[in-house]
Amino acid sequence: MQLPKHAKLLKAADYNRVFDKPARSSDRYFTVLARPNNMQNSRLGMAFSKKKVKLAVARNRLKRISRESFRLTQLSEEKINADYIVLAGGQCAVATNQQLFHSLEKHWQQLNIKCEEL
Repeated sequence: MQLPKHAKLLKAADYNRVFDKPARSSDRYFTVLARPNNMQNSRLGMAFSKKKVKLAVARNRLKRISRESFRLTQLSEEKINADYIVLAGGQCAVATNQQLFHSLEKHWQQLNIKCEEL
């Protein structure tokens, strides 16, 4: 299932706003940046570089997993409305789907707490 357009970071200015002063959560699979927004919903952006993830198949898999995890998390709990950017970590290409979902779930929880404090 696709994310609706209102749930995606679409413009470079949106990405730059998050990169400017982010709340950060990292592990060996992902680095996730977040910044609260003044909208009615959270938005997701992804930046998986060829330098970190060589194969297009692997990059596409990471995008699918990130979108699905984000969608399930946003539907299931009351969240702070924020913009999120998911970046690839060193071990993400060799991890199982279950490991990646678990990692992202922890990032969403940690960043929700950090965004409440901002």
